[in-house]
Amino acid sequence: MTNKSIRPAPAEIEYKNMRFLITEQPQDATIQNYIKILKEHRVTHLVCATDPTYKTDDLGSVGVNFTELSFPDGSPPSPEIVEKWLVLVGKEFADNPEMCVGVHCVTGLGRAPVLVAVALIELGMKYEDAVELIRKKRRGAINSRQLEFLAKYKRRKFFIKGKGKCHIQ
Repeated sequence: MTNKSIRPAPAEIEYKNMRFLITEQPQDATIQNYIKILKEHRVTHLVCATDPTYKTDDLGSVGVNFTELSFPDGSPPSPEIVEKWLVLVGKEFADNPEMCVGVHCVTGLGRAPVLVAVALIELGMKYEDAVELIRKKRRGAINSRQLEFLAKYKRRKFFIKGKGKCHIQ
């Protein structure tokens, strides 16, 4: 089985100590092939940025956790969604730095790439570089409204160890 059953092909994005897999939404009929792809990329957590239209039971049985963080198509994520995403990503990579977080929307060109771009920005990448890296692997990803959101997004240094703690200098 090759990745040709999923178009565009799943895109693995790696930066610093984090790896993400952006895909389109699976279907009940294709979930077993989808799970094979998740396993190939060592995905331990799948984030759904849309309303799931498939059964998620099989994911859990193969050790893939599932979280729904849906927001409207073509839109940027709300501050609440960004917060939940960053907490999830931070926890996943703290628990297992070798793993990969899978994320999908319907086509894998809007909501999922925006979430990955936010994580890349929090890791210290400029938003233009994050968008370019994602678009190299997902042509047509991120619409103008989402691009504007990323351009205005202020890095919170979310993944910096000890953030918000008192330091003696």
